[in-house]
Amino acid sequence: MRVALELFTSQGYEATTVDEIAEAVEVSQRTFFRYFASKEDVAFGIVSLVEGQFVEQLRLRPAHEGAMLAMRSAVSAGWERASETIEDIASVELVMKGYQMIESTPALLSAHLRRGSETEEEIVRIIAEREGLDAERDPRPRAAVAAVCGVLRLSGRIWGRPGHETSVEALVSLTETYLDALTPALAEEWHAGDGDADAPRMCSDHASVG
Repeated sequence: MRVALELFTSQGYEATTVDEIAEAVEVSQRTFFRYFASKEDVAFGIVSLVEGQFVEQLRLRPAHEGAMLAMRSAVSAGWERASETIEDIASVELVMKGYQMIESTPALLSAHLRRGSETEEEIVRIIAEREGLDAERDPRPRAAVAAVCGVLRLSGRIWGRPGHETSVEALVSLTETYLDALTPALAEEWHAGDGDADAPRMCSDHASVG
């Protein structure tokens, strides 16, 4: 996986072939396809690992935790478990380049959104089951999962910007900061100052129209 990421990030995803990857790691194309269904699967190897750990850790959260706390805790625990494996595969810098490659490659970004949607549905099912709810009738599981997954994507983009600390710890800290701000941001009125005091009421007025 590391060699494939190096090729993808150095010469471009579209320009890299399965044959090149197989040759670089000295295996046949047949052997390559024993481990990966496609070139896309290699590109998403790290992403799948992280998402898989998040889902696994979410399943392990204590039943008494609320949905938001369970997801927040699963993010931290998932990254902690995933980072142990990632360090054996590639450097953090290479992982970051891999995320940037996905965001900047139309074919991969489209696949990322599709895969993310499938993962979100799995998380919705877990949350609904934890809370004893029917996700088809009760909108809360999907709303909560959509909000949390949106924060995860946002944190990843910010983490990947130039000038930010390139460590898993920095990403986890950034993600936790945004997750902790999620509930207050949705539940409270915002007042930047006296001059903006009417802004929340104006938004509320517009929202009530129609």
